[in-house]
Amino acid sequence: MVAKIKTGRSILGAINYNEHKVRLGKAELLLAQGYLKEPHELTFSNKLERLTDLTKRNERTQVNALHVSLNFAVGENLDKVTLQQIADAYMEGLGFGAQPYLVYQHQDAGHPHLHIISTNIKPDGNRISFHLLANKASEQSRKQVEQHFGLVKAEEQTKGQGLISSLKLEQVAYGKSETKRAITNVVNEVLRNYKFTSLPELNAVLNGFNVDADRGSKESRMFEKNGLVYWALDHNGGKIGVPIKASSIYGKPTLKTLENRFTLNEVLRKTLKEQLKSKVDTVLTSSVSTKEFQLKLKAQKIDAIFRHSDEGRMYGVTFVDHHAKAVFNGSDLGKSYSANSLSQYFSQSVVSGEELQRTGSPVNHTNINTSNIYADQQLEGRSIIDALYQEERQDMAAIGRLQQKKRKKKRRGHSL
Repeated sequence: MVAKIKTGRSILGAINYNEHKVRLGKAELLLAQGYLKEPHELTFSNKLERLTDLTKRNERTQVNALHVSLNFAVGENLDKVTLQQIADAYMEGLGFGAQPYLVYQHQDAGHPHLHIISTNIKPDGNRISFHLLANKASEQSRKQVEQHFGLVKAEEQTKGQGLISSLKLEQVAYGKSETKRAITNVVNEVLRNYKFTSLPELNAVLNGFNVDADRGSKESRMFEKNGLVYWALDHNGGKIGVPIKASSIYGKPTLKTLENRFTLNEVLRKTLKEQLKSKVDTVLTSSVSTKEFQLKLKAQKIDAIFRHSDEGRMYGVTFVDHHAKAVFNGSDLGKSYSANSLSQYFSQSVVSGEELQRTGSPVNHTNINTSNIYADQQLEGRSIIDALYQEERQDMAAIGRLQQKKRKKKRRGHSL
């Protein structure tokens, strides 16, 4: 269980936030501790006035609102009675057991969680200190609750262990499930497990689950302000529905958060490069087409994603290794794995296949040999034959220019 504490000056703002979720059908008032009525009997004014009456007894204290969120691991499907008991136990350990508080259960994220609202002003007008509340009292109470109720520990959720790491990723199906919850599940799971170093590399993974991280156009205000939203995609890869702000998703996978992850992943994925190259090399030992190349890698849980211009020219390739959970652009693996080099390889493979059908024997293309194709010193854009005869062509051109000069000199001498 992860506990997050916010303190502020507005109890009205905290209640408004949760009541708005209730009106949208995305939250429910689960418990009203210290109130004289049952939760379903309380009006908005009842909920607010019980807490603001206490704040009026100490008007010198401006920061008097407490807003706690208790976040459980994915897979911990706790019933309402247990959630009420957890909220009571946590608030007791926090030192707010005698204070009135409201407990809301939210259903708008990829994980079960509660929101609790209270005030630190006691009936006698004294205040409960917020100093070190999050670092000391909350941590102690959180650990006691985890142990007593057998919950996944906060440390295990952070490291991606326990139940939270066993979530099976599924494609977002717009209209079949709550969009924000589905997108949150995919984004958090991908961020937790995959090693990517740029937004396009992240999207290479997300798009496979019908999600896209979008900064907007370069001329947009969102791009200028480093904003980020997440879209659901339809089966054609088109954006659908309403985008979800990164800052509103649990874990806040904003551009700043991602950029920190890019730097870390650059180091973490280094050890995974060679094994990916080895798998790609194995597929390329035989002459294959683009489609065959993708299918053979797919069998090894590797997606080869090609990018083409409007004219059909291949200009980029990204490899997503779902087994190692690593993403690499082809050029990051080496020049030989770039889109340009692979495009040449596939072109030669097509020629080889056509020759085999026509003559019954394979054509011998020197540059189909993988040891030549994947040597970093190979000359891109030229065949091996072109490279071998380049110097000879240059010599022949030089001889031609020399002979042309001699003819010009002869003509000038004859005119004299």
